[in-house]
Amino acid sequence: MPHEARAVVALEKGAPVEVLPILVPDPGPGDVLVTVLACGVCHTDLHYRDGAIGDDFPYLLGHEAAGVIEEVGPGVTDLVPGDYVVLAWRAPCGQCRSCRRARPWYCFASRNAGRPMTLLGDASRAYGEGTELTAALGIGAFAEKTLAAAGQAVKVDPSARPEAAGLIGCGVMAGYGAAVHTGAVGSGDTVAVIGCGGVGNAAIAGASRAGARRVIAVDLDDGKLDAAERFGATDTVNSRGTDPVEAVRALTGGHGADVVIDAVGRPETYRQAFYMRDLAGTLVQVGVPAPDMRIDLPLLDLFSRGGALKSSWYGDCLPSRDFPVLIDLFLSGKLDLERFISETLTLDDLEAAFARMRRGDVLRSVVVV
Repeated sequence: MPHEARAVVALEKGAPVEVLPILVPDPGPGDVLVTVLACGVCHTDLHYRDGAIGDDFPYLLGHEAAGVIEEVGPGVTDLVPGDYVVLAWRAPCGQCRSCRRARPWYCFASRNAGRPMTLLGDASRAYGEGTELTAALGIGAFAEKTLAAAGQAVKVDPSARPEAAGLIGCGVMAGYGAAVHTGAVGSGDTVAVIGCGGVGNAAIAGASRAGARRVIAVDLDDGKLDAAERFGATDTVNSRGTDPVEAVRALTGGHGADVVIDAVGRPETYRQAFYMRDLAGTLVQVGVPAPDMRIDLPLLDLFSRGGALKSSWYGDCLPSRDFPVLIDLFLSGKLDLERFISETLTLDDLEAAFARMRRGDVLRSVVVV
């Protein structure tokens, strides 16, 4: 029997989000019904609200979540009601050309729930009852309940409270994986991270955990730089009044960093990251740019500086492998997820949380459902 729930919906581009009643269907084959306990507020949700990712409104927002399995659909054998899970927005299909080449973290046909969630009643003037909702990143977790593919629900240790555990579902995994997986930071490396928000600080924590001997945090905000030191940064650079490229070179013997992670995703930060690398160094872009952004670099510099220019999709993670590991690190005191949480709030507070995010006042706001 379908389930009624309250959820945060973006009805039209740029308009304030609304909390509306929705209908969540019973799980079909391969799907699970999840009672959401907590969901982090990610920049991607704001991009959906603002129409920067697509125009398939109305959107059901939220994707960085932890919850409990309530029901399982036919064919689901590895999850049962009561399992504590973190939701992943990539669930490798096992069949696409990337999965067949043993690169499931690049899966090109990630699985989502097979049945849509819909608006309920006439709560929205713009759309009628039964209007299908587009689940942001295939999840839609700013809701009391949501429907997901079983592969999106990764069972983890229930000792981790949901406000912290849910963060590995996107931002922490993206940043940590950008350093550990995409950037392949190793013992003795020098690393620079541009942008010390939630993703950037997760990259700092990952680089420190991987054995980097120097981790340089770059940001415009002294408060964020102070926080970056608590995540493992050995040095900080405020780029508001300092050339960050020259500052990083000065901190690395005049050479530049072995790995530079751009957690901002703007042309100016990408250019800084490109020249901040040592010769043959690695640039990892994990910050998500806007669709209209462009970069112009001399082709000779691309050739002569060598190295690797990489994009990091979700930290190149495999959720079924990596989520339990990060939770274990958290529970053993080796990854402080609690430090990412700036505030907790309710579904009704999300628009205010977006405003604080725009101003850069928070690392992570977390909705407790």
